[in-house]
Amino acid sequence: MKRGHLRQEVWAPLGAAVLLLAAVAVPATAQTDPAADSGSGAGCDYFCRVDKTQAEQPHWMTPLVTVTPRLEEEVRYDQLWQTRAGDTTLTNYGVGKGLELIPFERVEVIVGVPAYEVLDTPKGTKRDWADETFLLKYRAVAADEAHGNYIVTGFLGLSVPTGGPAFTANHSIFTPTLAAGKGWGTREQGADVQSTVSIAIPSGDEAVLGTPIVWNTAFQVHALSDKFWPEVELNYTHFRDGPNDGKNLLVFTTGVVLGRFQLYQRLRLAVGAGYEQAISSFKTFEHAWLLTVRTPF
Repeated sequence: MKRGHLRQEVWAPLGAAVLLLAAVAVPATAQTDPAADSGSGAGCDYFCRVDKTQAEQPHWMTPLVTVTPRLEEEVRYDQLWQTRAGDTTLTNYGVGKGLELIPFERVEVIVGVPAYEVLDTPKGTKRDWADETFLLKYRAVAADEAHGNYIVTGFLGLSVPTGGPAFTANHSIFTPTLAAGKGWGTREQGADVQSTVSIAIPSGDEAVLGTPIVWNTAFQVHALSDKFWPEVELNYTHFRDGPNDGKNLLVFTTGVVLGRFQLYQRLRLAVGAGYEQAISSFKTFEHAWLLTVRTPF
């Protein structure tokens, strides 16, 4: 691999994440300002609303793969190393994660940083950016650990065909999703299950892209510490239309997320890693390793 390509693959997506982090780190200090502490000022208005919104929901950790029904305010960077059949590997820098904000009560907006992907095959290597992604969440109902420990949220995802020829869908894709979760125990120790079901609807070429139905479910415990969250996940895809019409893919994921460790004032750090194994007879990949770094604020 050429050194220039390596720098582009690693530092371009990481640099974008750092820029996002820098953009939010400065305003994140506003709550410690005397005016903010006294209940006045734009900083307090914004972060008081964020704190109130998050206090009304469970305080579980966001899983590795399953998108949490909780509303988060953070910057997130993931990386995926995937092994496929035929001596083929895919490295995904970013996995489409990015900036997550709570601009209104019960509402979260996620602006993804396009992933940079490298596909190595016996015939050669392809590398380029993937499509841009956005996600809108609306939390319908929720209760914290002391008042029921549950949540129900609706999502609407959108991907825009901005990627390179090898990694773009060439069409916008809309993904409505229903997400829910239930927990047991307290903030310090307990267990929870978080689940989503979605369908991806392309704006064209359904015979090529299909309309897959995806059901992800994560099971977490945190018995030893509120900063130690081991988990298992089942990630199921039923392919409709497209070249894999009628086929089913089941992936088993194990991993752990550590955090949220305080860095500076509101700024926190969470890190995690996991292993994915395709366990169905039909497979789009064999296995994969996943790394995640999040900075809640």
